[in-house]
Amino acid sequence: MTGMTTEEAFQEVYSNFKLHFYREVFGNFDNREATLTTVETFCMEVIYALKNPTVNEFANFIKISSPNAAYKVNKLVKKGYLKKIQSKEDRREYYLQVTQKFLDYYNVSTTYVRETMAKLKNSMNASEWKDFHHVLDRILEEQSKDLPMRKKR
Repeated sequence: MTGMTTEEAFQEVYSNFKLHFYREVFGNFDNREATLTTVETFCMEVIYALKNPTVNEFANFIKISSPNAAYKVNKLVKKGYLKKIQSKEDRREYYLQVTQKFLDYYNVSTTYVRETMAKLKNSMNASEWKDFHHVLDRILEEQSKDLPMRKKR
């Protein structure tokens, strides 16, 4: 990190996680059916990050019309990456839930995160790990101001 600002170092960490994900996705195209377009991949990541949004919540978040969102959702349902779960309170409303097929696809990213975090934890003492966790909590707190509709997992 020598010579880098804190912001630059954070951007490097974020970029490295993205690069690892993209490398794994592209590297596994030969081993599985590449059925998601780039836009569909981004839509699935948004839906997963929003934690079971309604179709309207998804549409509002990515700033597209409800019919356009419904079209995208229906394509993802047909491909098996997404399920629509009818609301018990309002039968006209559906929640979007990712399927195991998506989780298997997405797992190339989460595995790397888990492995990196385990290595980091093993290299820190308890106080450093607690401080690191505190910093992450503060980052999440700040981000929640910009993304108020995200649900807690």
